[in-house]
Amino acid sequence: MVLSFVRSLGDTLSMIRFSHSVFSLPFALFALFLAADGWPEARVVLWVLVAMLAARSAAMGMNRLADRRFDAANPRTAGRELVTGALSVRFVGVFTLVSALVFVVAASRLNDVALFLSPVVLAVLFGYSFLKRFTALAHFGVGLALGLSPLGAWIAVRGADAGDLRVPLALGAGVLLWVAGFDVIYACQDAEVDRQLGLCSLPARLGVQRALGVAALLHVLCVVAFAAVGPLAGLGWIYLGAVGLAAALLVVEHRIVSPADLSRVNAAFFTVNGFVALILGAAGILDVLVGM
Repeated sequence: MVLSFVRSLGDTLSMIRFSHSVFSLPFALFALFLAADGWPEARVVLWVLVAMLAARSAAMGMNRLADRRFDAANPRTAGRELVTGALSVRFVGVFTLVSALVFVVAASRLNDVALFLSPVVLAVLFGYSFLKRFTALAHFGVGLALGLSPLGAWIAVRGADAGDLRVPLALGAGVLLWVAGFDVIYACQDAEVDRQLGLCSLPARLGVQRALGVAALLHVLCVVAFAAVGPLAGLGWIYLGAVGLAAALLVVEHRIVSPADLSRVNAAFFTVNGFVALILGAAGILDVLVGM
């Protein structure tokens, strides 16, 4: 029984790609410190972490349910847990519903505004999985799902007294553009399969070379948005230096992926972008604390 539980837990964590929380968590924590102008309350941090874990679990559960048929037809994704039967449709459905309920409960423990907006967030988290059926702009749906995390963290601290929303909106815009860019890069692996299955993506619509060009443009724009957070929030050289380093890492990301060689997409997707998130989040928090 214990081994079965451990195996199921491992399969579930694999399904929700728990390690990919590194893409949004640093920005949410950064926004918490920005909104609090220093150390946020421990209670708020706790419930934001619960909300983020639940939101990610719900989103990934819905994504796997929605894409089960397509995953089975794609050699790259044919080993996913729902396709192989490691996890059942019923289990993932219940898991997704429970995760959504936990997210709403966590929002209710923060403030009334967070609770009021929680259905809107869930609509985005559940809806982006279906965009690829209709539009090549689906990458922006993924970006929006993660880009909401800084704004949500800001509201968790400020509630109805939101203050200057330009700060979390600029940070959220940076995350949206950054995520949309690397999602385009990641989707290059499936360009041909997407065409065969009738799915929309920028690589399938434009071709890999042009799609990589769009991803590069999105990453230029995300650096501009991240840089704008500095003066808007009154941050100094620590954060702006981190933005410069993040920009350099994004250049590396685009240099190691080319239309002729997609073998290092995973390195670009997880390793480089993981460092981008950690560097910006950590430097931003440090800058806030130094300025207290």
